[in-house]
Order: sequence, then structure tokens, then C-alpha cells
Amino acid sequence: MESRAIPSAAYAPLLPPAADDVAQAKQDRRGVGWRGFLTVLAASGVVALLVGASLLAGSRMGQAGADDNEDDAAGGYPWSNEMLQWQRAGFHFQPEGHFMSDPNGPVYYRGYYHLFFQYNPRGVAWDDYMDWGHVVSRDLVHWRNLPLAMLPDHWYDKKGVLSGSITVLHNGTLVMLYTGVTEDTPMAESQCIAVPADPNDPLLRHWTKHPANPVLSHPKGIKDMDFRDPTSAWFDKSDATWRILIGSKDDDNGNHAGIAFIFKTKDFLSFERVPGIVHRVEGTGMWECIDFYPVGGGHNSSSSEVLYVIKASMDDERHDYYSLGRYDAAANTWTPLDAELDLGIGLRYDWGKLYASTSFYDPVKQRRIMLGYVGETDSARADVAKGWASLQSIPRTVALDEKTRTNLLLWPVEEVEALRFNSTDLSGITIDNGSVVHIPLHQVTQLDIEASFRLDAADVATINEADVGYNCSSSGGAAARGALGPFGLLVHAAGDLRGEQTAVYFYVSRALDGGLRTSFCNDESRSSRARDVTKRVVGSTVPVLDGETLSMRVLVDHSIVQTFAMGGRVTATSRVYPTEAIYTRAGVYLFNNATGAGVTAERLIVHEMASAVYDETLMVEDS
Repeated sequence: MESRAIPSAAYAPLLPPAADDVAQAKQDRRGVGWRGFLTVLAASGVVALLVGASLLAGSRMGQAGADDNEDDAAGGYPWSNEMLQWQRAGFHFQPEGHFMSDPNGPVYYRGYYHLFFQYNPRGVAWDDYMDWGHVVSRDLVHWRNLPLAMLPDHWYDKKGVLSGSITVLHNGTLVMLYTGVTEDTPMAESQCIAVPADPNDPLLRHWTKHPANPVLSHPKGIKDMDFRDPTSAWFDKSDATWRILIGSKDDDNGNHAGIAFIFKTKDFLSFERVPGIVHRVEGTGMWECIDFYPVGGGHNSSSSEVLYVIKASMDDERHDYYSLGRYDAAANTWTPLDAELDLGIGLRYDWGKLYASTSFYDPVKQRRIMLGYVGETDSARADVAKGWASLQSIPRTVALDEKTRTNLLLWPVEEVEALRFNSTDLSGITIDNGSVVHIPLHQVTQLDIEASFRLDAADVATINEADVGYNCSSSGGAAARGALGPFGLLVHAAGDLRGEQTAVYFYVSRALDGGLRTSFCNDESRSSRARDVTKRVVGSTVPVLDGETLSMRVLVDHSIVQTFAMGGRVTATSRVYPTEAIYTRAGVYLFNNATGAGVTAERLIVHEMASAVYDETLMVEDS
């Protein structure tokens, strides 16, 4: 795994670790690219500032002080109303209050994008008796709240209306498939269907559960509570049936394998299991919120071959993995392109805090879109004080990377760009090793940052020693200095750089074969002084092809930071809860903590982002 908790004390300040390095930085310092309106901190000044930070790290960030220890003992960090209000997002969807988790049944219908989601209107944590919340949007950015769509009100779903999907049939009608949980002892999961009560209502405000429910029970040998989250259905012309995929696990005889079954139906009331198991991976455990869809092969594709993505949310470790492979419908098998990147052991949708994702096909713009829920990483006590928990990721397009054909590209939908204003172009800044550059902005709480970096080629050429084994989660984060990294951005950073900051960075290293290896990471370990907050360094290696600059996009929205590297080859989501670096007391900085190379931000455009305030006039005709 690429993610692990790191205590605040383990995060050293961004400075050379030895006095000799300080002297060398002063001696070798080159000129930093200047702009008249920029505050540029040269290496010597930065070192002096951050050496001061190191002296304070133990008392301020590491030990937190006697008062903070007393607060911890009393039950958590003493959050003020100002801090808690700041944490609420401005352009990511979240309900007005209470708890939300899995996105369910996203679909486009009669002019509206619909998003359903797991919702507990009685508290700020998951519990039994989950409902389906419901919102609609014209643009995937501005969402209108609607009444709850599904309640646990029948014997087969009395313990909860769990996750599911919506299928658009050939005639345009909709069928909802979801998992219901009985109140029996023991409880049991089964699959149920519902249809719109009024198909002419574009807002789909009411749904009717079918009297034949439940329509599908778990196969023999599968435990009662290991059979959930049906995918949307696809049509198989070979036998004119609709097919769905459902994930489960096999714990028999000491196994702990993730498995997936395919079922087929003609009427969504009577299902038949397709013989065999479509895929299995040992040691991965329960596959929930599974997804399955084709990519590539279109007119813009570099190959006519269609590949199939299988994605699962791993219940054991709470991450969303995917794998690319080939699907043989006749044999009912899916085979990964690369066994080392099989489901649950290789690629992820997101290397940070994102789970239970699902996707749908958008017929308007002919694209696939995914969403995942982003949970809290603060304490339960803090969530109670806020009165809400969790939000949804920015909707992302999903496409095959035609340059590599070994990974997906996940990228924010273009509609989010309509929120941009006050764009500032700072392209061309050069940051010497050991330097930090302040970026002057009107506000830093809601941003969309586009940046591309290039290491100094002459400096790279002089680095011959291999630097192997770098790992985002276990190599010290942004404070661990190498010859060619880390470098990138500091967001939610305290004005004096002595305290809270969240680093988003690249780390480039020389491999044993002489090539370059690039990691992309989010460092949360100094994001908050609060002790009862999970702080990790998350990320992964990212493919970089010859001639490509190192590009990143960073969406900053209060307590959520979503990052995208190399056009979406790697993404990472962080939840951060600063106690000081909020509102006007925070800043954004470029930094280069490498010891042996300068770096140029060839492209740096910072867009301030408006809040996605819902405008009732957008849907007045449907009120």
C-alpha cells in the first residue's frame, strides 16, 4: 500500500538536514526567475527561516504543547466555529447536514444529471437503515436537493437501502437495481428493483419498488452479507439478455479471494447466473461497489481493440482499485493485460481518500463519468460538532490513456472550469534547489491550479547515482531531500512557513538502469496541528513519456485537496483540517527541495474558484 499514517513529529521542516548542505546551497545558488509582483525567497533566506522552524518543530508541531495535550486528553482538538465553518466545501457537492457516503445510480435523464447517494439523515456516521438521497444538476456542478428517493420500508430492505445502479433500457425507460438488507437473524443482502413512479417527471422524484422483490438472492456458497452493489446492465446481443456484475468474496478453506459473478436477465425479474466466476484474485477480500465497462477502440483510439475495466472497492483496506483487461463474453472470463496489475494489487482510481466510486455513460457529451465519496479523516467528535460528514469528489471523466494503453486518465469534467475567475498566469518562474516562491493571490481557499515543471537538463545529466526505493508513503514526504526532488506546490500554508502546510509534489529519481522514475505525492503530515486527525503521505509512481513535462492540476476547496498528475494518470485526494492556515492566514507557494537541480514552472496558471451556489432559476419550469 502507498498510504500510511505519519505522526506530525515525523515531518521535519523543508530544509537541508545538515549544516554542510546549508553552506552548499548558499554557494551554489543561482538566480531565481523574478516577477515584479512576486515575493521570492532565495535559498539562503529560506534556509534561515526554516531552520527557525526546525527549532520550533518539537514544541509546536510535534509535541503540540501542554495545552493541546490537555485538550487531547479531554476528548479531541478544541475546534472553533470559525475552523469548522471553514472546512465546508464551496464547489464539491455535500448535503446540508448529516452523513453521506456511496454515490448511487448516476444517470442522465431528460435534461438532468441525477445523483443518488447513501444518506443517513439521523446522524453523522454510517448506520443501519440507510436511505438514498437525491440531487439533480444541469451541469454536474450546481446541484439541486430533492426529497429522499428510497427509504428502508419493506421487509427485504428494512435494514437499509444499500448501493446500486440505474440502467437505461433501449426505449429510454429506467430500471433501478439496489441491494436491500433484511431484518432477519441473520441479516441477508439481496438484489431488488424499482422504477420511476412517473416516467414523465424529469426530476424522478418518486420511485416504486416492484412487488416481485427481492429479484436475486446470493448464490450457493456465498455468505448472506457478502453479495451487494449490482452494476448497471449491459445488453448482450448473442442471446438478447441484459447482464450485470456483482462482487463478493470466497473465504472457504483458508482463502480470502475477491470474486465477481455475472447474471443475465430478459425482464429484470428473473435472473440466471452465467456459469463460472468471471474473475478472482486471491488475498484481496470482499469486492464491493464493483464496476465494469469498455474503454478504447473508438475513432480517436490508437488501436481498434476494446479493453474492459473492472473496478472494485476493497472492503478490507477501503481503496478503489481498477485493472485493464480483455473480456470474453462467451467464456465468461476477464483476463488482465498485466497480471502484476491485477485487480486489488495494482492500479487505483485515487491514491488518497476516495471510496465506493461508480460511473455512468453520459450520452450528451459521449463520455464516461465517475464519482466517489470522500470521507472525513478528523474525529467523530469533530463531525458531531460540524453536523455533517463526507462529500462527493468532483465528477471525473474516465478514458483510456491512448499513449500508454496501460492505465486510465481521470480528469475533472470540463464544466467545473466555468467557476474560474481572477486567473493569474505566472508561467516561467525558475526555482533553485532549496528555494520557495510565494504566489500572491486574492484568496487561497478555493483554487484550480495548473502547473507544469521541467528539471534543469544540465543538472539532471550530472546525477549519476541511483536513488532507488522512493515511496510516497514511507520515504519522509516533502521534507526528504533527493538530488531531483521533491518540488511542487504548498497549499493551505501558514504565512511564515513555520507551521501548517500541505505539499503536492513530484519526486524524480535515477533508477538502476539509468532511467528516471517519477513519484507524485500529497503530503498531509503537516496539514494540521490537531492530533486527532489522520495525516498521511499518499501517492504513487506515474508514467512519464519522453519529451513530456511534469504536469499537475490541483483543486483546492477548503478541507478537500484533489490532485491530478500527467493528465490524470495518477490522482490523489486529501482531507486537511488546518487550525491556523485558513482564510487570509494561508498562502500558496512554489517550492523546490531538491539538492541537485533547479526546476522551472514552465506553466503556472492559478484560477480562483467561485462557489457552486445553486440557482433556482435554472429549474424553475420543473418546480
